[in-house]
Amino acid sequence: MKTHQYKSHLIWDGANESVPFTYKTYDRSYRIQVDGKPDLAGSSDRLFGGNGERYNPEDLFVAALSSCHLLSYLAICARNGVTVVGYEDDASGTMTIRPDGSGKFDEVTLRPVVTIAADSDETRALQLHDEAHKQCFIASSVAIPVHHAAKIRVAKPEHAASS
Repeated sequence: MKTHQYKSHLIWDGANESVPFTYKTYDRSYRIQVDGKPDLAGSSDRLFGGNGERYNPEDLFVAALSSCHLLSYLAICARNGVTVVGYEDDASGTMTIRPDGSGKFDEVTLRPVVTIAADSDETRALQLHDEAHKQCFIASSVAIPVHHAAKIRVAKPEHAASS
C-alpha cells in the first residue's frame, strides 16, 4: 500500500492591535499556502462574522467533494470508453448548527450534469458515477452521506461536411 503526504501552511491575517480582540470584532481572515501554488484567501462564513468575499471552510469542504468526484469520474470514464465532453456540478451541503454553537455537515449532494460524446453509452455513463463515488478519496474519508444526482446529456453528433 502506498501513502502520500499533503501539506499546507495556514496564516491568520486578522491580528490588529487597534481593534479589541472580542468574538464580535476579531478578523477571521486567513491564507492557506501550499508550496508552488497561489495563496487561497479564506475567512469564516459571513454567518459567523467572516468576510463573504473569501472562501470559508464549508465552501472548501463541498468543493473538495465535488472536485474529487469529477476527477474520479473522468478517470473511470476514460478507462471505460465513455468520452466526456462537458461536466458541471451544482453541489450543496447541509450543515446543522447546535445550540452550543458547534455544528456538522449532515450531508452533501452532488448534481453533476455530464455531456458525453454521441457515440458513448449513456446508461454506462450514468452507472460510472457509483464507481466514481467509491473511488473518490475525499468521499471515502468523510463520515457523512455524499449523494449524487447525476444527469447525462448526449452531445449532438457532428454533421459531415457537404460535398
